[in-house]
Amino acid sequence: MSFALMMALAMAIDAGMGWPARVYARIGHPVTWLGALIAALEAGWNRGARRRLAGTLVSLAVIAAALLPALAVQSLLPAGVWGVVLGGVLAWPLVAGRALHEHVAAVARPLADGDLDGARNAVAMIVGRDPAQLDGAAVGRAALESLAENASDGVVAPLFWGVIGGLPGIAAYKAVNTLDSMIGHRNARYEEFGAFAARLDDLLNLVPARLTGLLIALVSFRPRTALQVMRRDARAHRSPNAGWPEAALAGALGIRLSGPRIYADRVAQEPWLNADAPDPASQDLARGLALYLRAMTLFGAALVVLGLAAGM
Repeated sequence: MSFALMMALAMAIDAGMGWPARVYARIGHPVTWLGALIAALEAGWNRGARRRLAGTLVSLAVIAAALLPALAVQSLLPAGVWGVVLGGVLAWPLVAGRALHEHVAAVARPLADGDLDGARNAVAMIVGRDPAQLDGAAVGRAALESLAENASDGVVAPLFWGVIGGLPGIAAYKAVNTLDSMIGHRNARYEEFGAFAARLDDLLNLVPARLTGLLIALVSFRPRTALQVMRRDARAHRSPNAGWPEAALAGALGIRLSGPRIYADRVAQEPWLNADAPDPASQDLARGLALYLRAMTLFGAALVVLGLAAGM
């Protein structure tokens, strides 16, 4: 069966309905299930002198908990169209494209209306910075950076690994990405325990992050500039991957992103992406969302073409 068509269907279902609130209220979500497992294992194992080894074992256990059921389910899927349809439905919860758009749009609306407090409250749902310290430009930068980074982590990367490995590919990726988001932090608690998860997440996102940056550049009205800014500035980012889609978005919109940022316990002196450009204005969030939709549409179309070219 075509994993590319399976992932295209998952992407289409997510775009049409997301993960319904009624379903979430009743059974939660696969990522919250993984999160509960990670939290339980971390509480019991993140102690003692050999935290790096313990964190590696916990990470492998969580990945196995996602991978093995996906392998079993995929082995039971029928060949042909019905296998693609069933696989696409099962992969659907692991794509977060619609939720990402909704979260950033929730920042864009109050910011456009001049409601800075409302925009701060909304952006606090998607970034870890202290919202009380953010002015309008900083709110806009935070929302657009989240849009670019999560276009890769939440949409392109899971589908990329789903194309390669089907349900096991997308399930394993989501396990690694959830591990990184929970224990992959460089602080005293997770520096050792989360090292394996953080490095593995970096590895799995190497290609998807660059692909996301390319997609953003291709559908922008300034493709050459977007590509130039991405090539020039992406490697200056603290992350080996997030800088690629963020720099591409900065170049595409003609704004600057990243820069110094305030968290609850520190100020992070990050370099600027597209430093000579102005800060984003409120209307740039709407432009960024439109660009995101075009990029994801192009990616979805590419999945369909790839799947049809490979045959069922």
